[in-house]
Amino acid sequence: MKPQFTILMKQTKVIAVISVICACVAASSVNAATIPAGTTITVSAVSSFTSKTPPRRSFEAKLAQDVSVNGRVVLKAGSKAFGRIVSSRHNPRRNEPLTVELTSVSANGRNVAVKTNAFQPGHPPVTGRQSRYGFTAGTLVITPGTLMQFQLLQPVTL
Repeated sequence: MKPQFTILMKQTKVIAVISVICACVAASSVNAATIPAGTTITVSAVSSFTSKTPPRRSFEAKLAQDVSVNGRVVLKAGSKAFGRIVSSRHNPRRNEPLTVELTSVSANGRNVAVKTNAFQPGHPPVTGRQSRYGFTAGTLVITPGTLMQFQLLQPVTL
């Protein structure tokens, strides 16, 4: 009688493990969603940076509003996001505008890479002479709370 009981317990354990695995797979497929290319993502800067911050430096932001797909919220407002500075006026010999892009968003506790368009947050003051010769005046400062809008260039699977 004892060996039969041991076999029955082993079978019960195997069934329990298989059930847990199936439940995890089902839960992950329910939470999976794809955000289509062209979706607008609005973020609010958390860290500050300027038009003289070196390119390739990263910055932190948070989602300013929910991102929904087919009426279902897939990214909640307040979720972390990260971006990088593409170009700036850091090098005084090059007069490039401040341009930033979003590089990742936080979804379900993990960072997911995104590919977005480049965004130019505001413009520093320009005089007529500076405009003619391609020079801008002043330093643009992006402070915490500054809103920036990006568009996804590729779909993102969460």
